[in-house]
Amino acid sequence: MRGGRGEVEVKRVFIGAGCNRIVNNVSWGASGFVSFGAHNAVAIFCPKSAQIVTTLPGHKAVVNCTHWLPTSKFLFKAKQLEKHYLLSGDADGAIILWELSLADGKWRQVLQLPQLHKKGVTCISGMMVSQTEAMFASTSSDCTVCVWELVFPVTGSGDCKLSCLDSFSIGSKSMVALSLAELPGDSRNIVLAMGGLDNKVHLYCGGRTGKLVHACELKGHTDWIRSLDFSLPINVNGEANNIFLVSSSQDKGIRIWKMALRSSMLNGNDIYKKGEISLSSYIEGPVLLAGSSSFQISLESLLIGHEDWVYSVTWQPPLASSLEGGTYYQPQSILSASMDKTMMIWQPEKTSGVWMNVVTVGELSHCALGFYGGHWSPNGDSILAHGYGGSFHLWKNVGNDNWLPQKVPSGHFAPVTDISWARSGDYIISASHDQTTRIFAPWKVEASLQHGEFWHEISRPQVHGHDINCMAVIHGKGNHRFVSGADEKVARVFEAPLSFLKTLNNATLQKSCSTDDILGNVQILGANMSALGLSQKPIYVQAVHEIPERRGIDGIDTLETIPDAVPTVFTEPPIEDQLAWHTLWPESHKLYGHGNELFSLCCDHRGELVASSCKAQSAAVAEVWLWQVGSWKAVGRLQSHSLTVTQMEFSYDDNFLLTVSRDRQFSVFSITRTGSGEISYSLLGRQEGHKRIIWSCSWNPHGHEFATGSRDKTVKIWAVEKDSSIRQLMTLPQFMSSVTALSWVGLHHQRDHGLLAVGMENGQIELWNLSYNRADDGCIAAPGLVAALVVRIDPFICHASAVNCLAWKKNQEDHTSLQLASCGADNCVRVFDVTV
Repeated sequence: MRGGRGEVEVKRVFIGAGCNRIVNNVSWGASGFVSFGAHNAVAIFCPKSAQIVTTLPGHKAVVNCTHWLPTSKFLFKAKQLEKHYLLSGDADGAIILWELSLADGKWRQVLQLPQLHKKGVTCISGMMVSQTEAMFASTSSDCTVCVWELVFPVTGSGDCKLSCLDSFSIGSKSMVALSLAELPGDSRNIVLAMGGLDNKVHLYCGGRTGKLVHACELKGHTDWIRSLDFSLPINVNGEANNIFLVSSSQDKGIRIWKMALRSSMLNGNDIYKKGEISLSSYIEGPVLLAGSSSFQISLESLLIGHEDWVYSVTWQPPLASSLEGGTYYQPQSILSASMDKTMMIWQPEKTSGVWMNVVTVGELSHCALGFYGGHWSPNGDSILAHGYGGSFHLWKNVGNDNWLPQKVPSGHFAPVTDISWARSGDYIISASHDQTTRIFAPWKVEASLQHGEFWHEISRPQVHGHDINCMAVIHGKGNHRFVSGADEKVARVFEAPLSFLKTLNNATLQKSCSTDDILGNVQILGANMSALGLSQKPIYVQAVHEIPERRGIDGIDTLETIPDAVPTVFTEPPIEDQLAWHTLWPESHKLYGHGNELFSLCCDHRGELVASSCKAQSAAVAEVWLWQVGSWKAVGRLQSHSLTVTQMEFSYDDNFLLTVSRDRQFSVFSITRTGSGEISYSLLGRQEGHKRIIWSCSWNPHGHEFATGSRDKTVKIWAVEKDSSIRQLMTLPQFMSSVTALSWVGLHHQRDHGLLAVGMENGQIELWNLSYNRADDGCIAAPGLVAALVVRIDPFICHASAVNCLAWKKNQEDHTSLQLASCGADNCVRVFDVTV
């Protein structure tokens, strides 16, 4: 992507995001990609590389469900497809159709469906009728169901044709699970199964073009029905005249229903005519009439094994027959996922035909807090779960039903509030309202250096009991440290344990380097979670060999027990279970002083001072506190603002502290250090810089100029003059949306040039080139500052919601290639390569 002056190119390096905690949120397509909702964005990840490849912006509300056309179930009908399609539904009732071109990996939004649903979409389920035709159904919490037909273009340049075949209301109790299938014997008839809050499975039948009519209902479940899935026709005695429907419920049970095509109707004397009920039909179950065919429905099996709600059940995708070329058969294998933290694979025993649980995965997991859904890979050799904590869990069958965990993408499952680079530039650390801080880093592999490097989450230093609003990395010498502030009045200081330092060495391929000095001084191996999830207690190196034995009831794993952390040095990127418990950092200090919840933190460039602010409605509470790194004593309380200070930043020579506030004003404080280490400060100036809240600010790395960004959609550039006065240099042209994040980087090969990254409430990021001519006294003359938009980053790699923070990597060796990190309200952390 190029644009403007100076030819700046921006590429996506990394996207980290967690999955929305919603049942039908994930879909595994025949394309091999997995789709899921990340707040109001649709994210796409590649299981082979464990990387999120793109996010699709377009939804205004949280994405509830995604569904591929074709899904992995219809891979056998998608061999020739050049383009695959994806449906996504949100909490406002909107459904969007997306198109993926397999040849070049490009995405485009095809259309937004007519909005027939007035409330959130709860489920979308579809099937491929032919190579170029699909049908799908959608349901919503407004108790309506819509059935749609979609005809794909025959040529690459054509358009999709969409038509609504039927739309009907299903009473006062909404449906949350759907499944569509073609009936065997006559493919012109389809059956739609739906289940929900009335504990029954409702079956609707109809032609491919006409209205659907209610055929019958299946009773047996005693709680809400959460998932339904039709099999493809299954061969029985050489004839594929049977299809099976599997249903799961909050009653912890799974039921398999058999629908068998009855060979012929009795000549006018059929005891199963509609409206008549006899003893035999009551015992066997209802009969489904569809056109000229009828199907006897019976309960094939009841599967009991899960100990909590069963949120999803799916049939294994069809496999190629080894006997007949080009034909596919439906394996008798079902995957179930439950809130009891397990996924199970069920298959009938070869001799008796009794359905048994043959594989169970996830049962040792402490962190998942239950699974919201399970999915098969297109070829059936991998299974994927998504959990309560926004996490993915992937297992692969490496042979003989030996299912091993695999790497998957990870990230926050709530808005990401703050982000910062490590002082070494080796990793980024982010804070979120999901009550965690996470570290992401590029994991280098010696054998594949020529193929680049993939980013992964390598540590979760803080797992807290409050939403985390801000964090700041502490610069300067010594061990890696950061301060975080949450919805509490205390700021907390964390220090890297030995296990993290060694893991970081493995990730960066640094066998022996300057970190050896640090390693020798660190006596803490890791940290344990406290019972309330607030403080994290250190585990000392010498204490590892003195693990006390657990006796009696303490050994029983219950919801109340907290497993002991086992700090581990990782030689490959850790998976979710390891991240959640074994990568915590110990808390070294608490900073008490603020009267309200922490809102903003920053550290100076020498690593000597930390500034903090909290939510405020008065001048007394809105003061900024200064803390001395090391002793962690409060050494200053700066008063200037009357409302919350939203962001702060020290100038690059650490002589000034800039603060911006909800009161529409910015303040510049002069910071002076005496020889004895004491700090003195004074208010240099305060101005009402904007007409609305000022959200962000950033200093010029090569001078005393700074930028401020506001809800009034403007960015203004200011300068601190030699006489300590503050002068406005210019206002950038008005932006399309509120400016929520700024970050200014100097271009080292051109000291009179800089790049200003501007993040907005609509998720967009723009890069502006700021060039300036300094007078002999070092000040910029007003006409000497020139600003030009150089690139507007592609929306498909930008955020889908407000950009909360931007951060340029400092001390970059390559002066033509820069890295920019960003985080946003769409739950995403992103890293961009910027070539100038």
